[in-house]
Amino acid sequence: MSLLEYAQEAPYNPLDVVEHMASHNDWSFERANDDEVTLIVSGRWADYHLSFTWMSDLEALHLACAFDLATPADRRAEVIELVAMINEQMWIGHFDFWNKDNLAMFRHAIVLAGGVAATDAQCESVLATAVEACERYYQAFQYVVWSGKSARDALDASLFETSGAA
Repeated sequence: MSLLEYAQEAPYNPLDVVEHMASHNDWSFERANDDEVTLIVSGRWADYHLSFTWMSDLEALHLACAFDLATPADRRAEVIELVAMINEQMWIGHFDFWNKDNLAMFRHAIVLAGGVAATDAQCESVLATAVEACERYYQAFQYVVWSGKSARDALDASLFETSGAA
């Protein structure tokens, strides 16, 4: 087999694009295996732990974005209610609460069916969408977990926008 034939038969992996994007932005990342790249991106409210997973059987690049905010058992029902309320407002991606890991996370996927290659712009866009969603709702999660607020009160307080400057 010639080198050209091998290059054409090599399986496509969009995680190579993710690694390139992380390197270009000087983000800390690790290639755990052929199917996953994890990285950390600093936001305004927290450091976000992102995991890009290539699911070749589905031809989808999945992104999970979590932040460190463990939920006490007595606040889980309210956090799950908050997740549902937030998801009603989402157009792209969604939040989940994972009981096993005791945390909320944002999830989204890029479908690359038919051998479509992921681009830098697509990977950057899905990452930006995840971080923006987490930044937008982080305080609502904090209000529920640490301040004991109801999901409705936390969401209303976190989405309150001021106008002007003092």
